[in-house]
Amino acid sequence: MKRLLAALLAVLLLCGCTASQINGIIQWGEGGGTDMLMRPLCTLTEPYLARKILPRNMPGGTGTLATQYVYDKRADGTTLLLGAENPAMYDALELSDLTYRDFECVLLIGCETVGVTVAADSKYTDFASLIEAAKANPGTIRLATTAKGGLPWTVARFLYAVTGATFAEIPYDSDATARNAVLNGECEVTVSKLQSGVEACREGKMRYLCMFTDASVDAFPDVPPITDYDPAFSEYLPWGPFYGVFVKKGTDAETCRTLSEAFLKGYADDAYQKLLSDLYVEPLGLSGEEANAYIEAWRAASLKALNIE
Repeated sequence: MKRLLAALLAVLLLCGCTASQINGIIQWGEGGGTDMLMRPLCTLTEPYLARKILPRNMPGGTGTLATQYVYDKRADGTTLLLGAENPAMYDALELSDLTYRDFECVLLIGCETVGVTVAADSKYTDFASLIEAAKANPGTIRLATTAKGGLPWTVARFLYAVTGATFAEIPYDSDATARNAVLNGECEVTVSKLQSGVEACREGKMRYLCMFTDASVDAFPDVPPITDYDPAFSEYLPWGPFYGVFVKKGTDAETCRTLSEAFLKGYADDAYQKLLSDLYVEPLGLSGEEANAYIEAWRAASLKALNIE
């Protein structure tokens, strides 16, 4: 009976005793990887909360604008942070004082594989030739990157740490525009997720030189893992972008549980699992301490690459 009353209280807190909706704040822009995962999940989760979830994009500052916005709201579960991995490193990169330690993980959705990519007609035939050229001409080969803490920026730090090569980093406002910069010849190389790179490769516009993994990837069995170039990369693996739903720390435990249970049901829907598969996102389905442990391990690998204690 006590558990039932607590659950009812959690629902009332979420509803605010009114017909108010739940706001889901997406860290990145419309059409991006985070956006593509979050909007369908919110739709599939709504029936289990009996509330409307309104996704809203709030890009900027490597996701710091959205993160701060949610943190500044009441810890009542009515404002969700629909985010990617970036906040796990905000403090280390001096982007914000906030990290995911300031939030409760409602659901850790999944993680992705990424790879080093060039245009289809690039003179670099493999990862070794790219690194050899970069070491012979330090800081001249143009790498399309994103803001500090973004995906290509972070992976570049892994490359620097192991190979000693350096690139001329050209900043763009998203992974998508960074990829387009390579396709149109503005830059020679970038880092692409599978979900965003597969189509360009199928169309014959782009090639993966290696995958940031320690084993081959089913989608591209002929593309070598980066550990084939240098086994030293293995100390940083597995590593890749991840996605999750979060609430401000201090939110009532029963409210967190109610949200987690609802989002897990939406996540488990066959349609959503097919979406994850189609986008080459590895399902995780974690919450609570399991999610926290995953994020902390990811953070530790990133700090090692950045040589930050």
